[in-house]
Amino acid sequence: MALNRTYKANFTKMDSVIIPADFSGDIEFYLPFPLHIPSIEDVDKIVYFYYSTQTFAAYENGELVHTGPTNMGRKKDPTPTGLFYTNWKAEQTISTFNDEWDLRWNFNVENKEGIGWHQYSLPSYPASHSCLRRQEKDARYLYGWADAWVLADAENVKVKGTPVIVFGSYDFDAPKPWLQLTANAKALDITEDEIDEITSPFLTEILSEQEIRKSTKSIK
Repeated sequence: MALNRTYKANFTKMDSVIIPADFSGDIEFYLPFPLHIPSIEDVDKIVYFYYSTQTFAAYENGELVHTGPTNMGRKKDPTPTGLFYTNWKAEQTISTFNDEWDLRWNFNVENKEGIGWHQYSLPSYPASHSCLRRQEKDARYLYGWADAWVLADAENVKVKGTPVIVFGSYDFDAPKPWLQLTANAKALDITEDEIDEITSPFLTEILSEQEIRKSTKSIK
């Protein structure tokens, strides 16, 4: 399911899928993020979303702790890229875009635009209205793992949540990029150096916000 960026209910409906020749490894060996990134060892927690491969990864002090597939914003409503932070969360909420959409394990990352990650169907391509869709097990894991913001009052944030970096772009006119894996199992891999380059412009801010969280007592 992860290799094809989809979920069980959709798998048999797809016109083609890729299947590993070897199922002996853990999921992180089949997805593009490195297992360890030395340059972020001082960052307690961080989440990356890679638009180009429709995958995400969560790190603690440079160690990969969780990774999986995502379906991000469609061509008409792309997910914005850059640095964000986890804000408020809800085990179950209704979309502000369509009141028929039931969003489970929702964690907001852009409050004004209503963008967040949550469980929802994964059709195996970017299909959302800017949000970051996930399999339920992944959404539920990160719901409990990431830190929510702490508000000073109704209008001001006292402590920001877990940093989230969204990067890359998706070619909507090309074949699904993971189909390249049939010819080269490493075709989509992202290197430590590439993650360093993506993170570097934001690292000072991330560490500064982290210190604010650490110095704030009685955070819930």
